[in-house]
Amino acid sequence: MMSSSFTADCTGERLDRALVRQLPDLSRSYAQRLIEDGRVTVDGTVRKANYKLRGGEEIIYTLPPAEEVEICAEDIPLDVLYEDADIIIVNKARGMVVHPAAGIYTGTLVNALLWHCQDLSGINGALRPGIVHRLDKDTSGVMVAAKNDMAHHFLARQIRDKEAQRTYRAVVHGNIVPRAGVITGDIGRHPTDRKKMAIVRENGKPATTHFEVLERFGDYTYVSCRLETGRTHQIRVHMTSIGHPLVGDTKYTTKKNPFAISGQALHSLTLRLTHPRTRAEMEFTAPLPADMEEILRVLHQ
Repeated sequence: MMSSSFTADCTGERLDRALVRQLPDLSRSYAQRLIEDGRVTVDGTVRKANYKLRGGEEIIYTLPPAEEVEICAEDIPLDVLYEDADIIIVNKARGMVVHPAAGIYTGTLVNALLWHCQDLSGINGALRPGIVHRLDKDTSGVMVAAKNDMAHHFLARQIRDKEAQRTYRAVVHGNIVPRAGVITGDIGRHPTDRKKMAIVRENGKPATTHFEVLERFGDYTYVSCRLETGRTHQIRVHMTSIGHPLVGDTKYTTKKNPFAISGQALHSLTLRLTHPRTRAEMEFTAPLPADMEEILRVLHQ
């Protein structure tokens, strides 16, 4: 087990909150358990989770070794849009988690891909085989996975260099007046709620979203979004930042959702990329899901 340290930089902050802010992948409850187990010290002394820091203390923490987790192939139906020896393109269902993470080891897209495919790239490790990019759990639509490391490297470079084109459809609250626009703003962890992202002044990553109004319904607007970058929750954060959060997005808005959709009304419609082996330009489309079609039907009444 390895120990690491950091210096407390906020006066009056709880020890458990400081630890989570330093290690955003930790849950608050897990941080509290580490503190209770004596794995965290403040200037050499074990303290309680609610201990208020003065600022300037040295906090040393020791994380236990990660447990070995075997990810099993599962016979989960997949909507395959295209497949060959190098890549597989799927239409991910809303509600499906892309890859296993702490506490979620079954029912993910990775479990389904392991059943469906003979091979997947191993670059992202045992928990994320084949995964080149992600969609949020409650975002549906087109995704690509790599079947070998050559394909993975090639696809990841395209996404990093903004050569792969992704377009989305969303239903948002409010009436967007301009026909189109560009939203910019660095995205990072929310300063007080680690489960959310936000436009931040420091330690964020540059993000650009292009949007175009497709149809206005008074209290709602149907939009197309094109990403230049692929930050976590990018469309959700950017649309919220201009006063138009996504319908059904309980993480970023308290506005009422009168429609029969579980999760945000966001769908990855198209993905354009260059094939890693043939170098052919390819475009894939995942049709709008039934829950979003129903929203539009209701709005047209």
